[in-house]
Amino acid sequence: MKLLCKFLPLFLALQNTVWGQEVFKPDSMRRKIIAVPAAIPPKIDGYLNDLPWLTAPSVSNFVQVEPFQGQKVNFDTQVKALYDHRFLYIGAFCRDSGGKKALRAPDLRRDFDYQAHDLFGIAIDGFYDKRNAMVLITNPYGCQRDLLSFDDQLFDTEWDGRWIVRTQRLDSGWTAEFAIPWQTLRYKKPSGGQVTWGINFFRTRRATNEQSAWSPYPRAFSPLRMDYAGELVGIQPPPPSTNIQLIPYALQTLNYQADGPSGLIPISLKAGGEMKWATSSHSVLDVTFNTDFAQADVDRQVNNLSRFSVFFPERRQFFLENASLFGIGLTPDEDSEQGTLRIQPFFSRRIGLDDQGNPLPLAAGARYVYRSEKKNYGGMLMRQRGTPDHAPVTYAIGRYSHNFGTQNRLGSIVTYRHEEALNGQAASYNAVVATDVFTRFSQSLNLNAMAMKSLDSNPASKGWAGFAQFRYDANNLVAWLTGSVITKRFNPKVGFVSRQNVVAITPGGFLIIRKPWMPKGMRGFEPGVFSEIYFNAHTGALQEARLSLNPIWLDFQTGGFFGVFIDPTFQRIEETFSPLGIDISPGNYHYWQFSAMAGSDRSKKVSYFAYLAAGGYYNGSLLTLEGNLRFAPIPYFQFNFSYQNNVFSGVGVEKKNIAVQLWSMESRLAFHPRLQLMGFYQFNALAQRGVWNVRLSWEFQPLSFVYLVFNQRSFEDDVGQRRTSRHLIGKISYLKQF
Repeated sequence: MKLLCKFLPLFLALQNTVWGQEVFKPDSMRRKIIAVPAAIPPKIDGYLNDLPWLTAPSVSNFVQVEPFQGQKVNFDTQVKALYDHRFLYIGAFCRDSGGKKALRAPDLRRDFDYQAHDLFGIAIDGFYDKRNAMVLITNPYGCQRDLLSFDDQLFDTEWDGRWIVRTQRLDSGWTAEFAIPWQTLRYKKPSGGQVTWGINFFRTRRATNEQSAWSPYPRAFSPLRMDYAGELVGIQPPPPSTNIQLIPYALQTLNYQADGPSGLIPISLKAGGEMKWATSSHSVLDVTFNTDFAQADVDRQVNNLSRFSVFFPERRQFFLENASLFGIGLTPDEDSEQGTLRIQPFFSRRIGLDDQGNPLPLAAGARYVYRSEKKNYGGMLMRQRGTPDHAPVTYAIGRYSHNFGTQNRLGSIVTYRHEEALNGQAASYNAVVATDVFTRFSQSLNLNAMAMKSLDSNPASKGWAGFAQFRYDANNLVAWLTGSVITKRFNPKVGFVSRQNVVAITPGGFLIIRKPWMPKGMRGFEPGVFSEIYFNAHTGALQEARLSLNPIWLDFQTGGFFGVFIDPTFQRIEETFSPLGIDISPGNYHYWQFSAMAGSDRSKKVSYFAYLAAGGYYNGSLLTLEGNLRFAPIPYFQFNFSYQNNVFSGVGVEKKNIAVQLWSMESRLAFHPRLQLMGFYQFNALAQRGVWNVRLSWEFQPLSFVYLVFNQRSFEDDVGQRRTSRHLIGKISYLKQF
């Protein structure tokens, strides 16, 4: 913490340097778009030729964010807004002189890749607090992507709202027509008359990688920084009414165990459902009964070469919603090397899954969330049924955060887990209490910090942890400094820590250089330096240190990239460490690794990612080859092939020379955005484990689905016997809104 305090003046000094000059402040005169009432609702077909659209005023004059901040766009966008007693309507015409051939959309999946598609998006601040955003995005084929954002720092990326969009592809560009139910939107209770909301529109044209926005914002940020948004005026939203969604489901499963006594296991029938009740415009109550996640995507296998625990992301829809409220903590940034340490007081995969990721039955649960301009709070209660090998468990989580100032937040979270007695094991409990703070010192500099304490019926699981992270984001520089402490006894049984008994310091940063003298086709040159230093929290001894020099990182106008890394590394092993079954004896190890990575334009019909690393690995050497090839000749079909090979030479006590492969194939056939067939296969050569997952998904009306899922898993058990299990699942869910 002393080191953090020494570095703070340096971060503050950055505010007065040349690096931050292009991060302009929000304009005091906000742009405005006027919504007009529609006497006759427009037909939602993507054509903006209905009478209400023809008479509605429009806004245009979008401004470039990339590649040339503040300049006039090459391809302008025209936007109109209507409303009636049921919907807010947004119509957009995205001009494109290249016509249909210039449009890019490599697939038709929901929540598509933001970096790979032409898109038009809307960010709505219904509370008009310049902090919250509900984000709705579409591509030229009418695919939907949506999320909730808070302070452009916390995101519910897996939130699926109930809204409609239709598009049309034209010779002069493409159009998008949105119908957003008032029941889906979140806003203040109107006091009568017209109200004003914050709103921004943004667009990406992938053929030239031009990013633009109606209300301009610095390119160091995203369009979800609502203090830069414009205003939606003239609307008269109805007061909140009964807003209940019932989502019952029915499921049938056929299981087959190849090594079982009779092979075929009887068909199992299951029914349950969820209820979502928006008790007000600020609060939502979710209730789930006999919870099922049969349609959730399967976990990808990984070969872990580090001393950090592997983090598998949550894939179950019930827990993904409102993740930004409960899922706080220190999480690595995928876009920059901020370190691999992860600390979360709450991690939803601790509920309903065992240590191997196998599902455990959930009897019922409830979640209540309240969000407003000044405070956010919520609670979750879940009941996990017992099995012959697992005792019944009750989970309770509570979260509160208070907003103060312009963009500051102070909060706390409490988690509790009570496991009942089973097979001679006494009942036990575990709890974590945490306090967190987030503050912005300026538009570019912020602090995120948290302190946590674990309590447990076992004294060996009573400990504490904490972190503080300063981050600076400007147009020409990104930098961060993180300090973390995790004691040996800190044990959040409803949370996640990637490593215990450690003090970590992870400073780093990179320049963003954009100059006219750069070769045509290059967007930026971004050299950087990243480091991770870990000490034993009990003894203070240095455990691990890595300096990552990134002298070359090139961003291309197409969206491709190329980078080179040089990593001198120190490791102190205090007890035998066995990555992938290779025993590494205690001792001090110094080695260097050299790596390069490259990626192409993800919006093209053929795209790739390649990674090559070579150098030392403890007492031997390691060569890693990794790649991904994607073939998407039309938006309706896509095929991915991924491959990883780790070649060890002279590693470990036995000086092993082995190669470990992991490869996978994935395909997607889309008849249209709401009817898709997906297939996935992965094989791990080390574990001799193969996994199949095939899913047919049909959204027959908004957020009502029919699923047909086939899963197969083949593996070798502890005695070398080959085993195979298969599951065929049929599921139907239906959303009824009142």
